Amino acid sequence: MNTYLNALGIICNLGAGKTVVAEALFAGDDKGIRSEQGWIPHHEPPLGSVRAELPPVPDALRHRDNRNNRLLLAAAREIEADIRAAITTYGPARIGVVLGTSTTGIEEATHGIAAYRRDGAWPADYHYSHQELGAPAEFLAEWLKLSGPCYGISTACTSGARALISAQRLLRMGLCDAVLCGGVDTLCRLAINGFHALEAVDMQRCDPFSKHRRGINIGEAAALFLMTRERGAVQLLGGGASSDAYHMSSPDPAGTGARKAMHDALRNARLAVAQIDYINLHGTATEHNDSMESEAVAGMFGNHVPCSSTKSLTGHTLAAAGALEAAFCWLSLTDTCAERRLPPHVWDGEADPALPALNFTHVGSHLPTDGRRYVMSNSFAFGGNNAALVLGDPA
Repeated sequence: MNTYLNALGIICNLGAGKTVVAEALFAGDDKGIRSEQGWIPHHEPPLGSVRAELPPVPDALRHRDNRNNRLLLAAAREIEADIRAAITTYGPARIGVVLGTSTTGIEEATHGIAAYRRDGAWPADYHYSHQELGAPAEFLAEWLKLSGPCYGISTACTSGARALISAQRLLRMGLCDAVLCGGVDTLCRLAINGFHALEAVDMQRCDPFSKHRRGINIGEAAALFLMTRERGAVQLLGGGASSDAYHMSSPDPAGTGARKAMHDALRNARLAVAQIDYINLHGTATEHNDSMESEAVAGMFGNHVPCSSTKSLTGHTLAAAGALEAAFCWLSLTDTCAERRLPPHVWDGEADPALPALNFTHVGSHLPTDGRRYVMSNSFAFGGNNAALVLGDPA
């Protein structure tokens, strides 16, 4: 059974909406990463903050009002006409919502806890539900009055990718006729200071796969797809997931679990290694993750397939990353330019000689101009949680 990603709503530090984001992405515009005060004491980390104005949460859903949900609403508004059409076609009980997140409304909750410690009472706008991991999915379902399956996925940095895999499963099981799926995460002190405590934050723009890489930049984003069985712009051909449980935060250096996720994604897509035209790498710019991914990708694909990490452009958007980077693949496959541009690998150009060589893209790289095109998106998370997606031109 075929499944398609019929519509995409997207917002990140590169801009709001597909057109704006695509032009910044393909141009390799890294100006969206800016140093900011107030997040880490005595430091100004570069962050991928969304500067676009966000829509207000409707008055009837004021109990759901937080930045995470406003960011999600911005993505949903972009494809609202497609969503409303799906509701009319299938009915609200046949549309599911599956969203990856890790931060939800924890930044607002942090302010509420601080107020409680100071005043001895919770502020009027504090709602415990803001920090529940299913909250973004519930918000979207309440706004649209949907009654199909609705839940959140929180597997750290694979959450957004796993939401797409889960949505595909709902369609193939016949539980839904359409699923709203993707990921959303917003900047918060808890995550930023947590990564800083792990000495994993780069105080300059991150450099994935460089010999000078020092860690991640953190960003925020929402990417929302409408997935159905009806033929659409991009086909989700397959997904693979694994959990190697090697270490609490470090990946298996051999990349065994990562390789399994990529292998399973190819098997589910019924494709061979040689058919993949581009890989969006997880590429966090941390020492161990880039090393592991280089070993895994080179071990499977050699150094011929074009690939890039886009995290030097957006920052690591955590639970949204898998969905956001699948969205970047979607943008390449649907690019209005005949060449079907690819996201460039923006870095200092100084490869780590200890890593297997990969074929990094540059501004002007593009997909093949004939035949069906297939792309892969990798996501790897804490705890050895791995996911890979394969997208392609529709059959």
